[in-house]
Amino acid sequence: MADSTRFILVNTSHAGNVGAAARAMKVMGFTDLVLVQPRFPDVLVQEETVAMASGAADVLVRARVVPTLADALDGITWACATAMTPRDFGPPTFAPRPHFESLVGTGHRVALVFGPERTGLSNEDVYRCHACLSIPAEPAYGSLNLAQAVQVLAYEWRQALGGYAVQPRTAEPQWADGVAVQGALTHWQGVLERIGFLDPVAPKKLMPRLNQLLNRAQLTQEEVHILRGIARAVDGRPQQK
Repeated sequence: MADSTRFILVNTSHAGNVGAAARAMKVMGFTDLVLVQPRFPDVLVQEETVAMASGAADVLVRARVVPTLADALDGITWACATAMTPRDFGPPTFAPRPHFESLVGTGHRVALVFGPERTGLSNEDVYRCHACLSIPAEPAYGSLNLAQAVQVLAYEWRQALGGYAVQPRTAEPQWADGVAVQGALTHWQGVLERIGFLDPVAPKKLMPRLNQLLNRAQLTQEEVHILRGIARAVDGRPQQK
């Protein structure tokens, strides 16, 4: 399926931000990157850019450099400007999440437009857009790094589009059954009696308490093997005199 979302960076100054933005896009499944008059015309191939992309070199290879925002918006039907503060005049300002939810299913080809690191988008560039997005942040310090802003909006837009399922990183645990747990308890009971910790004549409730402890722990088969290995090691020690 073709990528229907475009990320546009206007007058970007730092090569590292271009690379980091490419990485932020790729981890959220986006690949269409356009640069408008970056400070360095060769920014897409600079060493710092490639290093900060960290595996998103394919996004850089496909990226384009164009002279104007109008060129970057070619084919786009809904452009979202990013700004720290609302303008007195221009498109309405929204928080990203509710606005993105309203865009899903409309069929628009969406662009997210980001301005220069130091000044943000000019008013003229904001006026070209259909909406202005402002990321809710601490009022006293609401300035995000460019690549961070790209990551936040890429995540929010991907979530609005349905998101990705969280993939488990480990195999399903192999839980120990009741027989295995009782076997470990029996093993430990013998060891505890031998080392003098448990008096078989007056055991009180030690073993039932240990049984409850192991039940709360929800042991895996591997953990039962570990406990029994420890018991064997303890049992092999000479008795203390």
